[in-house]
Amino acid sequence: MKIHEFYIKRCLELAKNGIGNTYPNPSVGCVIVHQGEVIGEGYTSKAGGPHAEVNAINSVMNKELLKQATLYVTLEPCSHHGKTPPCADLIVESGIPRVVVGTLDSNKQVSGKGIKKLAESGCEVIAGILEAACREANKRFFCYHELKRPYIILKWAESADGYLAPLPETRVSGKPHPVWLSDQPSRQLVHKWRSEEQAILVGTSTALADNPSLTTRDWFGANPLRIFFDQSGKLPENSNLLDGSTPTIVFTANAAYYADKAIKDLEIVRMAPKIPLPELVAKTLYEKHIQSVIIEGGATTLNSFLAADLWDEARIFRTPTTFGRGIKAPEINQAATQITDSGKDQLHLYKHPGNLKDTI
Repeated sequence: MKIHEFYIKRCLELAKNGIGNTYPNPSVGCVIVHQGEVIGEGYTSKAGGPHAEVNAINSVMNKELLKQATLYVTLEPCSHHGKTPPCADLIVESGIPRVVVGTLDSNKQVSGKGIKKLAESGCEVIAGILEAACREANKRFFCYHELKRPYIILKWAESADGYLAPLPETRVSGKPHPVWLSDQPSRQLVHKWRSEEQAILVGTSTALADNPSLTTRDWFGANPLRIFFDQSGKLPENSNLLDGSTPTIVFTANAAYYADKAIKDLEIVRMAPKIPLPELVAKTLYEKHIQSVIIEGGATTLNSFLAADLWDEARIFRTPTTFGRGIKAPEINQAATQITDSGKDQLHLYKHPGNLKDTI
C-alpha cells in the first residue's frame, strides 16, 4: 500500500500543473510504472484536450511495456464520450493490467462506471488511495457536482487591530483607489489565486471606493470572470470593471442603467427581491457551469456569505498596519486550519467544517 501512496503523491504533484486551466474538467495527474520505473506521466490538458491518462500513455516510448505496467491516477478514469473519447477505453485498448485510483468521480456521467468498465475488461482496479488528498485536489469539481454550487472562497486583508479599511470619511480624497494593507508578496499571491478560480466577486462599496480591475496582471494566467453588485446603478461608466477587457457580470435591480450603456462583455443579472444575494449568486453561477468563485469584499458582502453559511474556505491576511478605528473585518469563530508567513503578513487559512467532509 505504501508504494501505491508514493505514486499517487506524484500524481497529485502533476495535477497541480492544470489548476485553473482545465475547467470544466477536473485537474488530474497520472503516472505509469513498469517494474518499479516510471515510464510515463501526464496531467489534464485545457478543456477539449487530452485527459491525464491519455497524456501519460502517449508519453510512454515503448508501448509494449504497458501490458505489464500499473497506471496510477488521482481520479477515476472517465467512461463516457465528451469532447474526448473515454479514458477507460484507451486503458483497456493499451492492455494495462492494473489501475490504482485515488478517488471515485462524483460526476453522474462517470461515478463508478469507469472502474466498472475496467474491471469487466479484466483489469485489476485498486481504489481509495490517499482519497482525502485526491478529493482536496479537485475540491471545486466535487463541490460543483455534489453541492450543486461553486466552491466559494472568502478573501480579505485586515489590520492588526481588526479592520478592513479606514472609515470612508477619513480616506484621502481624489480618484477611487484601494487601501493596501497587505504587502507586495501577498498581493502577488492573490493574483495567483485569481488565475486558479473561474470567477471573482466584489460588492458595491468596494467597486465604488477601490475601482478594482480584478485581473491577474501580477501573475501569468487567465483573468477570472468578474462579478459585482450594484443594486441601484451607481458605478460610473469609466470604472475599471466596465472596461470590457474581460467578461463581467453585474447583479442589479436597475438593469436599464447598464443596458443603456451597451458595455462590451457585460452580462446583466436582475436581483430577485425574495432571494438573498449569496443564494442568487450560487444558483446563477451553478447554472453557468462556474465551479469556483473568490469573494474579495467588502465587509457587507463577505458577512452576507458568512451569515448564509455559503463558503468553503477563507483566506485572511493579518497585517502589521493599525487603524484605531474603521470598517470592522468579518469574524470566523473557529481555529485556523493553517497559518503561514507571506512577506510581512500572516496568512490564516480557514476551512468550512461541514461542507465537503471527505476533503483534508
